[in-house]
Amino acid sequence: MIDTPKANRLHISIFGRRNAGKSSLINALTGQEMALVSDMAGTTTDPVYKAMELLPIGPVVIIDTAGLDDRGEVGMLRVKKSKEVMDKTDIALLVFDASSEDFSFEKEWHAQLKERKIPVIGVINKIDINDADIEAYKVEFEMPFVKVSAQSGLNIDQLKRAIQIHAPEEFESDTIVGDILSPKAVVVLVAPQDVQAPKGRLILPQVQTIRDILDNDAMALTVKEGELVDILASLKKAPDLVITDSQIFGKVSRIVPREVPLTSFSILMARYKGDLRELVDGASQIGRLKQGDKVLIAEACTHHPLEGDIGREKLPKWLKEYANAELDITVKAGVDFSDDLTEYALVVHCGACMFNKKQMMSRLEKTRNSKVAITNYGVAIAYMNGILERVTEMFFK
Repeated sequence: MIDTPKANRLHISIFGRRNAGKSSLINALTGQEMALVSDMAGTTTDPVYKAMELLPIGPVVIIDTAGLDDRGEVGMLRVKKSKEVMDKTDIALLVFDASSEDFSFEKEWHAQLKERKIPVIGVINKIDINDADIEAYKVEFEMPFVKVSAQSGLNIDQLKRAIQIHAPEEFESDTIVGDILSPKAVVVLVAPQDVQAPKGRLILPQVQTIRDILDNDAMALTVKEGELVDILASLKKAPDLVITDSQIFGKVSRIVPREVPLTSFSILMARYKGDLRELVDGASQIGRLKQGDKVLIAEACTHHPLEGDIGREKLPKWLKEYANAELDITVKAGVDFSDDLTEYALVVHCGACMFNKKQMMSRLEKTRNSKVAITNYGVAIAYMNGILERVTEMFFK
C-alpha cells in the first residue's frame, strides 16, 4: 500500500468555507496532525496533498483546499487553485459548519462538483457545539450527509464507511494489459536506456506494465532496442506481444514480424488513464494540420528537459515534418493546462502516468467541450509512422 503511486490512489478532496473545520476533519480522518489547525480563517492557502493508507478504504490521496469563501485578490487565486483540484477528485467531502444557516457558497460548489460528475458527501461538522437537523440539509442538497465532530472524533467511522460506499468503483482501470494476455503468455518489452532514462531504475509506465504482466500470470522479458533482434531469435516461438517505447516505433515495427502484436507503453497508458478510442480518432487531425496552426503539447509531470526531450524537441520536429508546415507549438507541463483550448488545432498529451484517471478524463472532457481534437504521444507517433491500426487493433477486437 505504501508504495502505491499517487496516480493510482483514490483522490479524496475536502471543500468548504474558511473555518468550517476542513483541516481538523482531515486530522480526524487520518489520525495524525497532517493539516495545520487554527481559529484564524484562511490558514490553508494552496491545496495540500497527503498520500496514505486510510482504513478500511485503502491507498488514498487526501487533498485539503483553501476556503471556498476566501476574499481579496490573493483569496481569489486560492479559490482558483481549489477549483483546479476538482479535475483530479474522485470523491469530494463538502464540509458544513453546523452553526451556519447560509448555504450559498456550498450550493455553488456542489453544483460545480455535480457538473463534473464527482460523487459528493456532505459533512456537517462541529455538532459537539451545535447539533443539526440532517433532514433540513437534505431538502437543500441531493447528496448523502454525515454529522461529525472533527474535534472529538464523533462519527468519523461513519464518514469513512460513507466514503467507502460512495467512492466510484472504477476510479482506475483494473489492468493495463493483462486483459488481452493469456496465462503463460510471453511479452517482450523494449525499454531504451538513453540519456532521458532515470539512472538506476525504469520509468513508471515500464514498472507498472511489468507488474501487471506478472500479476496476470504472463512472462515479461525486458531488453534494450539493441538486443531486440537477439531475443526474438532466441525464442522457440514468436512472443505473444511486444511493447516498446513509442519513440522507436519505426525501428521496432520493422524488426517485429507483422503477425506479432505490437504496441507501446504510451498507448497502454492512454488506454489505462483515458479513452483510447477518442485519442486514436484525434490522431487523424495530424493529417489536416496546415501552416500556422497552433498545437498544444501537454505533459502530466514537470521535469528538467534534456537534449532530445520528446515533448519539446522530437514531437514538434516530427509534427512539422509530417505536416510539411511551420506550426505554432506550445508546451505546458504539470497542472498547467490552457483554460481556452479553442485556439488550438490539436492537443497532443503525454501518457499521463503521473495523473489519476479522473484528471486525464477531465482533460478529455475539456477538449471535447472545446471541439478540439486530442491524441497522445504514442498514438501520434504511430500515426506518423503509418502503423496506428497495427498497434491498437488488439484493443478493439
